[in-house]
Amino acid sequence: MSASRSSISQAQSYQEMGKFWDTHDLTQFWDQTAPAEIEVDIQSEVTYYPVDVTLSTRLAEAARRRGISAETLLNLWVQERLVTATS
Repeated sequence: MSASRSSISQAQSYQEMGKFWDTHDLTQFWDQTAPAEIEVDIQSEVTYYPVDVTLSTRLAEAARRRGISAETLLNLWVQERLVTATS
C-alpha cells in the first residue's frame, strides 16, 4: 500500500483497511464514493463436458491429495494426454 492513507478508512495498511470494513458498511459512506469505469477482457472460455459421477469422485480425491482443484488436475491430465496423442 502506498504511503498515503485510503480515502475513506484512513487506514495505512491493508490489515487496518480490513478491520475498518469489518465494522463499517459502504452505505454509510456512499456520498464519498465516485463512479468508476472498468474494462473486463476475458481471455479464457469454459466448455463443460459430462463426467461420470464415479470418475468425478475419484478425480476430486486425487486432486485433493495433490492440493489442487479438480478442474486444474483434469486440465493437466487432458493436456498431457493430448500431447502424447499428437506426438
